[in-house]
Amino acid sequence: MLTLRLACPTDLAAAALALFEADPTVSSLTIWRGASTKPAGDVIWADIPRESANDLVTKLTDLGVQKSGTIQLVPVATWISQSGLDAERSAPGSSSDAVVWAEVVERAYDDTQLTWTYLSFMILATLLAAIAIVTDSIVLVIGAMVLGPEFTAIATLGLSIIKRRPNLLRQALRTLLIGFAVSIGVVAALALAAKGFGFITEVDVLKPRPGTEFIYSPNWWSFLVAVVAGAAGVLSLTSSRTNGLVGVFISVTTIPASGNIAIALVFGLWHEVIGSAAQLGINIGGMAIAGWLTLLFQQAVWARFNSRLAKRERPPQSTH
Repeated sequence: MLTLRLACPTDLAAAALALFEADPTVSSLTIWRGASTKPAGDVIWADIPRESANDLVTKLTDLGVQKSGTIQLVPVATWISQSGLDAERSAPGSSSDAVVWAEVVERAYDDTQLTWTYLSFMILATLLAAIAIVTDSIVLVIGAMVLGPEFTAIATLGLSIIKRRPNLLRQALRTLLIGFAVSIGVVAALALAAKGFGFITEVDVLKPRPGTEFIYSPNWWSFLVAVVAGAAGVLSLTSSRTNGLVGVFISVTTIPASGNIAIALVFGLWHEVIGSAAQLGINIGGMAIAGWLTLLFQQAVWARFNSRLAKRERPPQSTH
């Protein structure tokens, strides 16, 4: 269940109110006339199932509410209402499967901003991966995978294409490219300093590394794992079941590959640089493609649900 909150000028509020009153999935409707001072106008709250959020938000944006007012979608953690239950049952689809596109797009804009926090996590994760490679520690590799913040930006590549958001696509690409370039550069500089002080030697990086050699040895399994992880990650993001993201993080080899690139560059291990770069590209490409296909499927499914809801709302035509 969601509460859809509006603050808008009175003329738009009247149109929005008529829209809500005609929608059978609106289980509760409240209006405070003149309660909004910025923008000057009315405030409306409507309780709706998650399944009908996309259709209502589209209709409200078609009215232009977002241009002179605000539209908020607020999750309701607990609700007790017979009319709410009836509305849930009448809405096509399942609440737990519903994708609220406005919510997903807003989260994508927020989580793909190139911030100092994002870069810090990228650097720390890549540094941890580099230490894991030197010590051949699979435990540290997993820690680096979980710490990396890059998945949302990768998933956003497909989302920006599906929702036709070129600015979001540019933002996600910029964040990914700069994030990996900066983290690899910083960790390579630290590795060079460690080499100069004798903390890391050629023996450390040339010795057999059975626990981490998979990082620079990509194969078809790498692509398959990336595809499965990308699909699972997008489902977790769109359904707000973020506990599934941990499994995604420890399945893909993006951060470990960037850590190995940094170490291999310092010691001139060009076959590892090339192998790790290929591993990085395969993982990003596989996750981006899988995310795009998953979102395309979800959009098609919910488009059918919305069309069924629209047919239900359409008044019967007269036979005369």
